[in-house]
Amino acid sequence: MNYCSRCGGKITTAIPAGDDRPRHCCAACGAIHYENPKMVVGCIPEWQNRILLCRRAIEPRYGKWTLPAGYLENGERVSEGAIRELYEEAGARSAAVLPYALYDLTFVNQIYFFFRAHLATCEFAAGQESLDVRLFDEDQIPWDELAFQVVSETLKRYFEDRRAGTFTFHTGQIRRPTF
Repeated sequence: MNYCSRCGGKITTAIPAGDDRPRHCCAACGAIHYENPKMVVGCIPEWQNRILLCRRAIEPRYGKWTLPAGYLENGERVSEGAIRELYEEAGARSAAVLPYALYDLTFVNQIYFFFRAHLATCEFAAGQESLDVRLFDEDQIPWDELAFQVVSETLKRYFEDRRAGTFTFHTGQIRRPTF
């Protein structure tokens, strides 16, 4: 950030009085511009024990497989955002969503919230952000072609829970990837 969105003045980085970390501050009007993590919401869509994955048509990680997910919109409930992303990226509808996992990705200032989703029907189609959309059995998951570490971690836990016959809510932190 170089210029203030309020007055157009030059932005500096400083620790405001009473704060504990550097912020973008306007030298002209004194406005403090806070930047907070972005919330990414998504689903683990399941149909008859198979998982629906999307092959990305956008960067980052163009051509890699992922769970349908994206940024939460202002004024949108977390579950609504996950259901919207499922429809936008995979043309699929969910009968219901249940909270499943929350991950911190502090290296990119994001928080991921995944829901379990049972598809209402077996109808799906690639949306604008997807090259392809397919159902995968656990042994067919393209593990080496997954777009993001958070997706890999979520799917591993999901299959572990499914084998154990009980789904619990998971939290964790994803460290900076090494690829």
